[in-house]
Amino acid sequence: MIKIAPSILAADFTKLGAEIEEVESAGAEYLHIDVMDGMFVPNISVGLPVVQSLRRTCGMFLDTHLMIEKPVRYVERFCDAGADLVNFHVEADSADNVLQALKLVRAKGKKTGVTLKPRTPAEAVLPFLGLCDLVLVMTVEPGFGGQSFMADQLPKINRIRGLIDAYAPGCELEVDGGIDEKTAPLCAMAGANVLVAGSAVFGKPDRTEAIRRIRESVKEI
Repeated sequence: MIKIAPSILAADFTKLGAEIEEVESAGAEYLHIDVMDGMFVPNISVGLPVVQSLRRTCGMFLDTHLMIEKPVRYVERFCDAGADLVNFHVEADSADNVLQALKLVRAKGKKTGVTLKPRTPAEAVLPFLGLCDLVLVMTVEPGFGGQSFMADQLPKINRIRGLIDAYAPGCELEVDGGIDEKTAPLCAMAGANVLVAGSAVFGKPDRTEAIRRIRESVKEI
C-alpha cells in the first residue's frame, strides 16, 4: 500500500494545528517534518520544540527528516521529543557515526531511516540497511520546498528497491521532492511505497482532494 506523508514545510505555520488536523482527517498516514540547520543545507526550519508540540496535539506518525550536520548529536533528543521515525543523511557524518545514530534511535524504541541526496549513489545505503526501517531518496536537492521533480532519480529508486528486497525486505522506501499526482505514479512504479508531498497538498485549497488525487494516481500500481 502507498502511504502519503504531507510535509509541513509547505504548511501555513500561523495555523499549523488546523493544517495538520485537515491532512490527518484526510487519511494521510505519515506527517513529514523537515528539520534544517542552515549548515548541512542552506536553510533553517523547525526543531525540537515543534516536534514536542506536534506530539502533544497530533496522533499521526511523525516522520522526522533531519537535514543537519552530525545527527548523532541530536537523534536521542528527537526520539524523546516524540518522533516516531528519525531519518538522517548518510552524507551528514562518517559511516561509523551514522551507524551509531541508527543504534541510538533503535535503543529508544523508535524507527530509523537514512536519506540520500540526488548525487549519492544507491549503493551508499548498503552499510546501513540492516538497521533501517526506511530509506528516503531525495528527488530534489534538500533544503527548500517547491522544487521540480528530478526524473533522473527514478533508476536509483528502482535500484534501492532491489537492494531492500534483497537485504532488508521489511524496510520502506520513501521519496521526497516534487511529488504530485503526475510524479507519484512514476515513483510507485520504481518501487517507492511512501510519498512525501508538500506543495501538492498544503499548497492546495482542498487538502482532502489533493491527497485523494495523489492516492488515485497510484491506485493501479
